[in-house]
Amino acid sequence: MGRKTQINAIRPGDVVWCPPGIKHWHGAEPGTAMTHLAVTGTVDGNNVIWMEKVTDAQYNAH
Repeated sequence: MGRKTQINAIRPGDVVWCPPGIKHWHGAEPGTAMTHLAVTGTVDGNNVIWMEKVTDAQYNAH
């Protein structure tokens, strides 16, 4: 889910591609689990910038 976008449901076997530079987050629906596997490249010696955690209030607002 990207900032200012709708929630996108994903199902087992789905592949999600997020373009570089797009702030996004991911998580499971209430009562479910999710495994996140990321394959990244490296730019200027960095491969990922972790952003702030989503709060319970933000999560529950959707």
